[in-house]
Amino acid sequence: MAGWHHRLDGRKKMAYQKVNADQRAPGHSQYLDNDDLQATALDLEWDMEKELEEPGFDQFQLNSAENQNLENSETADLNLDPIQPATSPKGRFQRLQEESDYVTHYTRSAPKSNPCNFCRLLKIFCTAIILFISGILIGYYSHKNCPSNATSSGTLDLHLYQEILKTIQGEDIKKSFRNLVQLYKSEDDMDISKKIKTQWTSLGLEDVQLVNYSVLLNLPGLSPSSVTLSSSGQCFHPNGQPCSEEARKWSSQDLLYSYAAYSANGILEAEVIDVSYGNADDLKRIKKMKNVTNQIALLKLGKLPLLYKLSLLEKTGFGGVLLYIDPCDLPKTANLSYNTFMVSLNPGGDPSTPGYPSIDGSFRQHRSNLTSLLVQPISASLVAKLISLPKDRTTNGACSPLELPNNEERIVNMKIQTVTKFETVTNVVGYLKGVTFPDRYVIVGSHHHTAHSYNRQEWASSTAVITAFIRALMLRVKRGWRPDRTIVFCSWGGTAFGNIGSYEWGEDFRKVLQRNVVAYISLHSPVRGNSSLHSVASPSLQQLVAEKNKFNCPRRDQCPKTNISSEQIQDDADYFINHLGVPTVRFTYEDIKTLEGPSFLSEALFPKHATKIEEMDPFFNLHETITKLSGEVILQIANEPVLPFNALDIALEVQNSLKGDQTTTPQLLALASRLRESAELFQSDEMRPANDPKERDPMRVRMLNDLLQDMEKSFLVQHAPPGFYRNILYHLDGKTSQFSILLEAWEHCKSLASNETLQEALSEVLNSINAAQVYFKAGLDVFESVLVGKN
Repeated sequence: MAGWHHRLDGRKKMAYQKVNADQRAPGHSQYLDNDDLQATALDLEWDMEKELEEPGFDQFQLNSAENQNLENSETADLNLDPIQPATSPKGRFQRLQEESDYVTHYTRSAPKSNPCNFCRLLKIFCTAIILFISGILIGYYSHKNCPSNATSSGTLDLHLYQEILKTIQGEDIKKSFRNLVQLYKSEDDMDISKKIKTQWTSLGLEDVQLVNYSVLLNLPGLSPSSVTLSSSGQCFHPNGQPCSEEARKWSSQDLLYSYAAYSANGILEAEVIDVSYGNADDLKRIKKMKNVTNQIALLKLGKLPLLYKLSLLEKTGFGGVLLYIDPCDLPKTANLSYNTFMVSLNPGGDPSTPGYPSIDGSFRQHRSNLTSLLVQPISASLVAKLISLPKDRTTNGACSPLELPNNEERIVNMKIQTVTKFETVTNVVGYLKGVTFPDRYVIVGSHHHTAHSYNRQEWASSTAVITAFIRALMLRVKRGWRPDRTIVFCSWGGTAFGNIGSYEWGEDFRKVLQRNVVAYISLHSPVRGNSSLHSVASPSLQQLVAEKNKFNCPRRDQCPKTNISSEQIQDDADYFINHLGVPTVRFTYEDIKTLEGPSFLSEALFPKHATKIEEMDPFFNLHETITKLSGEVILQIANEPVLPFNALDIALEVQNSLKGDQTTTPQLLALASRLRESAELFQSDEMRPANDPKERDPMRVRMLNDLLQDMEKSFLVQHAPPGFYRNILYHLDGKTSQFSILLEAWEHCKSLASNETLQEALSEVLNSINAAQVYFKAGLDVFESVLVGKN
């Protein structure tokens, strides 16, 4: 503890500053505004030229403008002598890899002129020439004969990354995609998994395994669900077509798979009540107007997680839900008015083995439904028929949202019948072992078609991308190179039913993964649109992702604003984010309207045909870009000596999440400030290699990496509302900066007289921030002890 207080007193303020910090107004608050926080995290750079120019570069001086600003700041009384610059990923890795051993310089007096020494000087000169030439020859031939040693040492640079990735071509991905689409004709999940394994093995990937789990799936019944208007007796299928044998034959599978997996079964006749998006305010307003007990809610998908909204409806007393997507929330290019879709009400994993893996001998719960509500997805065209709206709802070019008039009553009869049974779900898992840290895993995840699922050819896009990267990587491996850390390639099964394959594998290998996984790179649905590149990354990886995004923009002055966020995503990364606290990255192409509209629309699974995917990306250039962006991130995390994670960015994200939140307490702000202080010390003192060569000691590097890979685990809360992430570093969407559980608790508090839920949420956040602060402090103490012990 004494060492810790000594470090705090001596290094309270690091030279970890935003670009152009000298332009900041005097007296600027330590709680930066949103833009400042983001810029601080993403625009940090080493002043390497100044450092290397000065002979005693272990001491750093602030320029006059910075000193002037700091003297006027709130922390002007702090001792600034030992300030050291914090690092960007590029800076600290170059120092770690390139800094040469210290050379002792001796000062010598000039030799006196003496003719008697001429012969001696000539001999010395000739000897020096011979030694110089010999050194050149030895260096040349040793370098020529040992090229593999240089490339296997873990010091791969961007040039080698590009050499690996340049073999990835859109045309090759397109061919792979079309070959995979042909496999869709087989409904056997095992057959598709075996062919993926065969392909990966043929590319040279070692130790490819099929991992099977028997899980409880909720499948559609023999006949489609239906909705009947009681007043007229008109019966409709979920797509809006009248009930008839002809309609069933027209699109039998689409009709069958328009359902909510794990919904309650049965028949319900009741009044339809429009609850809009179903948030707390909507329900509070409706309860004052009508008796909602056992009625049917007309609910729009979006804005909040579906599971959360259904939990509110269930508590309020509703008996059924007709779920739809308002066309006004979709891009103009997406004409989905008559399209049916599927949703899963499973929060994750096999419902029969909640919290533990589905292995032989496990106790099985036969849970036919996960909610008491009857939930039925329907098309927007059916909603228009139920509320008797005209087909043309545009006014002056503006879209009018669907809305049931308050003064009209609609009684409908909804019928849902599904079948629950055990089926086998298969994961394909392949390993490329690392040479330096083989017990540290970088997991790369995609998904494949599962029997009875409803994602059509969409899975082929994901599988083609991961296969393209494996092909490029193995070409280099065959030439003698291997990554430093192990790369684990996973193609998950059961994704459409609630990420079942990834959850079961994660629960099965939980102890190993908790210790070994350093990052998860998601390749789930890489192309959902063609207008905007959207990047989701953990706060600790946002700097790295920002650097990689420049791949698409060689001229920095013409780059659009980087679109990076830490927001909830719906894919197989869920288990790794929320149960293991693993830093995660995902690149996708989206349509702009989808990004700007209500979030969580991707919870709806529409049937994507191969023709639609090829229309969005005819030359597969977008697929190629996603593969290369993801590939470079994978290579950098798998090969850099120090993991390219940024500790300070986590602390900045915490402060940003508390700024402007009406629920924030002084205790939270004080803890967040101390967390940032500890992160600054950690970033400057430990993450950047010290000038002492001891910093490059393998033991210290390993200690540092162990601390970096576990940073997010402190932010996993015990309890979160249904559908909300347990990892509080992730927000509900890219537009919301506050902690999600605090936002939900505040809404809950407004609708109830008690604020107990809010106090519990505040305690969860407080304990998470405190745990992170203790974690960084303990790491600093350990490094201090090791350094003192060696001295």
